[in-house]
Amino acid sequence: MEAHSVWAEIDLQAIAHNLGEIRRLVAPQTEIMAVVKADGYGHGALQVARTALEHGATRLAVARGDEALSLREAGIDAPILVFGGVPAGQLQRLIGYDLTFTIFSRTMAETLSAAALQAGRALSVHLKVDTGMGRLGFNRDPLALDDRPERRIQREILAVAAMPGLELEGIYTHFASADASDKTFAHWQFRLFMELLEMLSRDGLHFPLRHAANSAAILDLPDAHLDLVRAGIMLYGLSPTSDRGRPDIDLRPAMQFKTRISQIKEVPAGFPVSYGSSYRTMQSTRLATVSVGYADGLNRLLSSRVNMLVKGVRVPVVGRICMDQSVLDVGAVPGVRCGDEVVVFGRQGAAELPVGELAALLDTINYEIVSTLTARVPRIYPG
Repeated sequence: MEAHSVWAEIDLQAIAHNLGEIRRLVAPQTEIMAVVKADGYGHGALQVARTALEHGATRLAVARGDEALSLREAGIDAPILVFGGVPAGQLQRLIGYDLTFTIFSRTMAETLSAAALQAGRALSVHLKVDTGMGRLGFNRDPLALDDRPERRIQREILAVAAMPGLELEGIYTHFASADASDKTFAHWQFRLFMELLEMLSRDGLHFPLRHAANSAAILDLPDAHLDLVRAGIMLYGLSPTSDRGRPDIDLRPAMQFKTRISQIKEVPAGFPVSYGSSYRTMQSTRLATVSVGYADGLNRLLSSRVNMLVKGVRVPVVGRICMDQSVLDVGAVPGVRCGDEVVVFGRQGAAELPVGELAALLDTINYEIVSTLTARVPRIYPG
C-alpha cells in the first residue's frame, strides 16, 4: 500500500457482503437500490456503485444531478434516481444522460414536462409523497383526519400523470422515524402512503415501482419492502439505529480511518499541549503528534474526549484538535515509533474503535462521521 499520512481504508468486500445480507432480508422479486449520494457516504460513489451492481443491486440513487453525471461519465449505465431537485438551467444537460428524476410538486412536473418536450424525449420520473417527513414531496398531510387533503393530492398526481413527456415509473415516500424503537409514526406514514396508492389505483393509475423502505425499514418493517428498497447506511455496514442492532444480521463496516505518527517527544508533568494550552500533562509521559485534524473530518469538538488505537491500545487525544494534526498521549504504550499506523476508527489487531463511538461523543449519528471525511483524505481500496 502506498504510504499516506492520513487515509480512509475502504473494504469493498464488506460492501458486497452487506448487499448479500440485504438480499437475504427482502423478497426475490424486490429490487435493491444502492444509495450512493454524498460520494457513497464518504466511501467513494463510483467504487461502491460498481461493487453494489456486481452483487445484486439493480439501481442507484443520488441526491443531486452532478452526482449522477459523475457516475454516468465514469461508465455506469444502470438506472440512477436523483432524489433532489434539479435546477432548470441544468436539466437540458442532464436529460441526455438517461437519468430518472424525482417529481415532488406540480410546478416541478411542469418544468420537467417542458424540458422533455424541448428535448424531444420522454423522461423517466418517480413521484415523491410527503407522508410526514416534512421535506420534499406532494403533501399527504399526516395530521389531517378528513379526506380533503387526500382529494387534493389525488388531483395533483393525476394532473402530473396527464402531462406530456413524463413516464411515471415509480412513486415513493420516506420514513421520518423508522429507526426509532417506537414504530407508531412509521406505521402511520406507511398507511397513508398505501391508502394514496389505493385511491390512485381506483383512478386507473398504477406505478411499476412503489418504494418506501430505507435501511431502518429494510431491517424492521418488512411490509414496507414493496417493489424496491433503498439501501443506504446499512450498505456501508453501519446500523441505522444508535442503540441496537439485529443479532441475526451481520453488517460489516466498510470504512476505517487511519493516520500515522509524525513525531514523538518526552515531556514532563504540567507540559502544555496544543492551542490555548487547554490541556497539561498530569505526569511525565510521551506525546505523539499524528497527521489528522478537523480539515480531514476529525471534529474539533472531540478534543481531549476521544481515543485512537496505537499498537492495539486505546490512547487519548490530548489538547485541541488542530486543522491538520492532533496529539496523543502514548506514555502507556511501549515501542511506539514515528511512522506507526494509528486508527481513528476501525480495527487494529483485536481492538476496535467503532465509528458509533465518535458519533455518540458528538451527539450525532454514524452517517455524519463517515460522510464528512473531507476530499483531501485519500480513499484506499485494498485488494
